[in-house]
Amino acid sequence: MHWKWEKCPTAWHGMYTGHYREPTIILEVVILQDLWIWHAFFGMPGSLLNDINVLNWSPVFAAFAKGHTAPVNYTINGHEYTIGYYLVDEIYFNWSTFVKTIPRPLGAKRKYFASKQEFAKKNVERAFGVLQSRFAIIRGPVRYWDEKTFANIMKACIIMHNMIIEDEGAMNLGFSSNS
Repeated sequence: MHWKWEKCPTAWHGMYTGHYREPTIILEVVILQDLWIWHAFFGMPGSLLNDINVLNWSPVFAAFAKGHTAPVNYTINGHEYTIGYYLVDEIYFNWSTFVKTIPRPLGAKRKYFASKQEFAKKNVERAFGVLQSRFAIIRGPVRYWDEKTFANIMKACIIMHNMIIEDEGAMNLGFSSNS
């Protein structure tokens, strides 16, 4: 998500201006299905136009590249897995933790998988929309000079968002707890 930085110092405009043609700050998130924000990284310049550049700055993926991952355990089709996975676009690296979209799915199983993956990826956009609808302060442009101030605002909004998700759960978002 790009958050417009209205009070960006003029000397920094080039670094923070990307395809939005005005200075922005990027928020990277990793979310769970219920929109609980598991990881948030905020403060990257808006000139980092694509996901690969954002990935290079991400502390989650920097740790992953060094072999450090969050502990996870799950089973799919009888196979045990201990590394999490991330749904990504085709521009990402061929890492075992990245599950890419099937560009032209052929066959019922591949079409089903691709549709479910696209639905899951839309949860990220939905999470940004829910976050902005809950907190008007991040819906509009940030009006502070100090990066630390607006980083704290974003962190506070994410913490409160997660508290609401934990307190109200799936019922607040219009889907059942077993989805």
